This record gives sequence, C-alpha cells and structure tokens, in this order.
Amino acid sequence: MNPIEDTAGGSMEVRLAVGPREVDAALALRFRVFYTDGGAKASAETAAIERDSDAFDAVCDHLLVIDRSRGEDPSQNIVGTYRLMRREHAEKIGRFYTAAEYDISRILALPGPILELGRSCTDPGYRTRSTMQLLWQGIAQYVFAHDIGMMFGCASMSGTDPEALALELSYLHHFHRAPDEFRPRALPALYTEMNRMAKDAVAPKAALSALPPLIKGYLRLGGFVGDGAVVDHQFNTTDVCVMVKTDLVTDKYFRHYDRTARG
Repeated sequence: MNPIEDTAGGSMEVRLAVGPREVDAALALRFRVFYTDGGAKASAETAAIERDSDAFDAVCDHLLVIDRSRGEDPSQNIVGTYRLMRREHAEKIGRFYTAAEYDISRILALPGPILELGRSCTDPGYRTRSTMQLLWQGIAQYVFAHDIGMMFGCASMSGTDPEALALELSYLHHFHRAPDEFRPRALPALYTEMNRMAKDAVAPKAALSALPPLIKGYLRLGGFVGDGAVVDHQFNTTDVCVMVKTDLVTDKYFRHYDRTARG
C-alpha cells in the first residue's frame, strides 16, 4: 500500500509509483531532463536504453507528479519525479547515494528515520510553482507517514566552474552552513571550497535569486548545507549537500499535510 495518499489538483496528482511501468517512465523522464536537455554525459549503456538509472532505483520509492489530462500511459502522463530513500532502503544496497560524494557519518549517527531526497526533475513544460507545490505536498505526507526526522541529499547548480558560482557557494557557506553535530563534508578527493568570497562581500538577495529553485525550496524549509561542494563533470553540475530537520520545518505544506498523512 502507498504510504501517502493521492493528492490531486485539477488534472494533476502526486503519489508514489506503482509497478515497473511507472518506475520505467520516471527513469525515462530523468534521462530526457538530465541527458537530452541538461547535457549530462551518458555511458553507451545509458544512451542505448535512454534511461537514467542505477542500482538505487530498485530499492527506493519514486514520487510522481502525474497529469491525468495526458491519458493513462505512464510514458506520457508522468511529468515530475523525486527519488525517496529511507534508511531501510539504503541498508538493502549498503549505502546512500550521497555517500559517493560526502562523508555523511554524522547524519547516519542520528537516531530515528532519515530520508535521502534525490533525482528530482520535472518536464520542461511543467516547471511551475504548482508542480513544485505538488512535489512538496507528496514529500510532506511521506515524511509524516514514516516519522522522518532528517531529510538530506545532493542538490545541483548548473555548471562545473566553481568560480562562476562563487556568489552562490559563498552565500550558502556563510548563511546556511549546517551545525557541526550533523554537518557532512565532501570527500577529500572531491572537496571544492565553498568559501570563495568574504561574508561582507556577499549580497544575500542577489545570491538567493541566482540559486536554482530546488535549493531555494530547501532553504525556505529551514535547510542547511554541508562543508564543501563537489563538481560532477558527468552531469555538468556543482553539487552541495542539503539537509532539513523536519522538527524545524514551519513551511505551510508540512503544517497542512500533517493532518492528511496522520488522519
């Protein structure tokens, strides 16, 4: 049974994937967004199957935004997706995805359920506030259904030149760095300094405006970032590790959907 309820808005709904056809359609959407549109470098196998996939996909949950006006075929009606991996999912495969870029031992040491968020993407025609609201509504229900205490994951900025992202990285470093007790750190071989500008030289409004919508969304939920960025040449991105403690969340989606998830 799905641990979250269907949440509909007009022709749109958000829910967990049911069955291999829906998961496959989510992987196909990810391929189009990350590789066809985003310029990620595909291996021969990935290019041949036109799916963004890895071993984690088989053990986690896939959150979907579905536009029912596009029919019943998952390959046509799935317009957004998020990969959700709880501690018990990671135990099946031996690690979280984020561990390939960051030392997350302090997060793993936290008591209780934790949730890794990843592989977020939406169809270009659906990159709207309402689509993001649906995704966050689904995540909120999932968080409350599983009593998640901490959400975390890698979030990306476009480009692989950290100096071109100096404003954004420095802003995150100076204004949103996680407390030491659960702060992850980029692995030594991948570590890229985020503190590229003095704090008094950072214009917070300009920096916030320049950040991708997904990272801004995490910050609005009270999110923190880890120590160090990671340049991902395969995906043409610069990644930061983002965390949200759900007991600090005051966002309206979590307040409203607490009743939905528990009721």
